[in-house]
Amino acid sequence: MNLHTFAATSIGANLEPKSIEVEPNGTTDIVIKVTHCGICHSDLHMIDNDWGMSNYPLVPGHEVVGEVVELGSQIKHLKKGQRVGVGWQRSACLQCDDCLNGNENLCDENQSTIGNGYGGFADHLIIDGRFAFALPDGVESKHAGPLMCGGITVYSALRHAGMTSGQRIGVIGIGGLGHMAVKFASQLGNEVVAFTTSADKFDEAASYGASEAVNVKEENAFEKLQRKPLDIIISTVPASIDANAYVNLLASDGTLTFVGVPEKPLEIELFPLLMKRRRIMASPIGGRGIMRDMLKVCDTHGVRPVIEEFAMKDVNTAMKKVRDGSVRYRAVLKN
Repeated sequence: MNLHTFAATSIGANLEPKSIEVEPNGTTDIVIKVTHCGICHSDLHMIDNDWGMSNYPLVPGHEVVGEVVELGSQIKHLKKGQRVGVGWQRSACLQCDDCLNGNENLCDENQSTIGNGYGGFADHLIIDGRFAFALPDGVESKHAGPLMCGGITVYSALRHAGMTSGQRIGVIGIGGLGHMAVKFASQLGNEVVAFTTSADKFDEAASYGASEAVNVKEENAFEKLQRKPLDIIISTVPASIDANAYVNLLASDGTLTFVGVPEKPLEIELFPLLMKRRRIMASPIGGRGIMRDMLKVCDTHGVRPVIEEFAMKDVNTAMKKVRDGSVRYRAVLKN
């Protein structure tokens, strides 16, 4: 099958049209006609080979939405013409303890959509159908893409940190990930505190469901929160933060969880953790079960990412906006 793609042919290169011959395996693979594809910062990391796992030509795009046009013989849960979404993960062994416990994303043999194949910046995507997800009718295709990576990343992190409802949850950073974290937490019945370095995002945070916003650059910004502790704090930013200051905002048994990875290692004081039985964790994407749960929540509660749309042919313009941080908040390509 001839895929018409936009590919990087070397490290850091602009994307250019490229035809690539690939054939589905006939058993577990499906072919998706791509209608939309979100752009994630991970696409940039892969283009730049920041993680040392990129292969060229590299076709980015792991927030893929489209219509099933071919099905392998073993794929029974989908049908031709069905609208599906695909995220970061291409496959897993499906036999290890992690996989059997519903944590396919933690499998030692997991493969990524763009690291072990060709992604969604193309007219078609070939993927293991067991990692394609039927989309609820209420979630529009243009919104579904960013949910498949950015959305599941924050949703899974919050759930595994213990998010239910009736809690106080802090979100560090109101950007591509953070605005979705605010929406999930608030729509599920929690009081949300947004932490930002930009006062101009206060009103935006409130419109997404935050009941309070804190400018962390202000002197003594955290003092009023220490009298009303937080059950969970999620950090969505790649910049270094004062982790100890945030730990001290947590209630007993509270959790500070990271989905944004700072460049420098954390320096943590143990005593504040010990005295209140607090914990620190980090979280990647989610397994298939929690992905389906997230999509149901989005459908039921109207959680949608804030997006900017671009034509697929304008992919380099969109990538530049993502790279310089000027997109509010997720870029989506449309075929």
